[in-house]
Amino acid sequence: MSQILWVDDEIDLLQPYIIYLKGKGYELITATNGEDAIDLLDESVPDIVFLDENMPGMTGLETLQEIKRLHPEVPVVMITKSEEEHIMEQAIGEKIADYLIKPVNPSQILLCLKKHIHQQEIVTEQVQQNYRQEWSDISYMIDTASTIEEWQAIERTLSKWDIELENSPMRSLIEDQRTQANAAFAKWIAKHYEGWFEVQRDNVQSKKDAPLLSMNVMKHAVFPLLDKGEKVLLCVIDNFRYDQWKTIQPLISEFYTVRSEEQYTSILPTATQYARNAIFSGLLPLQIQQMYPQYWVEEGDEETKNQYEKELVQTLLDRYRRRETFNYWKVNESDFCERVIMQLKGVQAPLNIVVLNFIDMLSHSRTESKMMRELANDEGAYRSLTLSWFRHSPTYELLRRAADLGFTLVLTTDHGTTRVKNAVQIIADKNTNTNIRYKVGKALNCTSKNVFFIEQPKQVGLPCPNVSSSYAFCAGSDFFAYPNQFNYYAQYYRNTFQHGGISLEEMIIPLVTLTPKK
Repeated sequence: MSQILWVDDEIDLLQPYIIYLKGKGYELITATNGEDAIDLLDESVPDIVFLDENMPGMTGLETLQEIKRLHPEVPVVMITKSEEEHIMEQAIGEKIADYLIKPVNPSQILLCLKKHIHQQEIVTEQVQQNYRQEWSDISYMIDTASTIEEWQAIERTLSKWDIELENSPMRSLIEDQRTQANAAFAKWIAKHYEGWFEVQRDNVQSKKDAPLLSMNVMKHAVFPLLDKGEKVLLCVIDNFRYDQWKTIQPLISEFYTVRSEEQYTSILPTATQYARNAIFSGLLPLQIQQMYPQYWVEEGDEETKNQYEKELVQTLLDRYRRRETFNYWKVNESDFCERVIMQLKGVQAPLNIVVLNFIDMLSHSRTESKMMRELANDEGAYRSLTLSWFRHSPTYELLRRAADLGFTLVLTTDHGTTRVKNAVQIIADKNTNTNIRYKVGKALNCTSKNVFFIEQPKQVGLPCPNVSSSYAFCAGSDFFAYPNQFNYYAQYYRNTFQHGGISLEEMIIPLVTLTPKK
């Protein structure tokens, strides 16, 4: 039974309210002054306090301050005859839960109770009811999806319910639906992916009816803004999923409005070396290797795989005969981000690119650190860490400053990430790459039916380290492990966040254009 403390020097006049609330199942404790109310708080802490603002002796505002000092978690609803603005502001400044003007009616009081005591359970029950009603519709969407637009809608819908059911007992149901969706999506990709590309002699490019892919992001989202004379900040957050975008959107909305929210499809492998280099070059990986071999780093090389991004951007501008100057920053540390913020004010270039690696570092550190695994033990915790990082990191200030300076913001990523659970055995030679979601090498052999093989990589714009090289991609929540020490690696990587393979989270990713608020 919820307990209410009602403090009013005319408490006898409130008996009809008290009888009404007792009839609704509430326990009422009353006090006629602030001093008695504070004494009652020593005996029992109520679920909510209704507090008269105008009382003799210890005033309502003084009582409010003392209640908040002793029990800051208890919601206090101020009730007053006064509509003076300074009283309202002072009460709000003391963090009241609500403010009611006399005379109040019983329904107002009941609404306050539902809002401040029962809101979570009411919202949870309504969310669960809504999901129950939509569950069969989502399953039908998954079973019948036949276009990339329909898969994008499925990812938006699943992400919405992932977030809303985060702490719900029905969490397992949405997880099951995501598993179902990823299994169907992987089969769809295996059937359609190679058809998105056409080969013209030695040149491979995407077909006109292919979805928006990594190498076309700049032409699609950035060039039209530059053509309009807008000053653009392209922000690429590594390992950034659609649900993470929806998590930080309310904070960005403080200084930006969404002009367009799209999703595009990452090329395979969903890894930085391939997907991000494709964004900045406007080319498929094979084309980069052929046209600019000095900027392509092979899988087996020890060099950083994305060290030539700035140079690749310049090649893209040159090929399209664009004369815009640009700035490029890669941010791995907070101190460097703060330097970028300082430089932003004097920027004259119309195109400005910043790459943020925090979420990628979070994903890798979570794999290697037991403490980080505890902090991000599921998707909800992973989103929470993303939100905490954004709120407290210089990235928030960077985007706020960009809005102040009138930059149009294009926010995107090179690929997402997925939590892996099931290890599958693969046999490969010693020169095969180390990524656990995809493999490229000779004589790849895996018995799992959930693995997608590309036997002729050049047909989809992928380099071949050797003539007989092929690519293998894990789907859903699977990951590769070798027979040698299989159980050790299966345990080590289980429930870590990885990328490189085929899943909605990795491939269907946000591309958002935002306009600064005036």
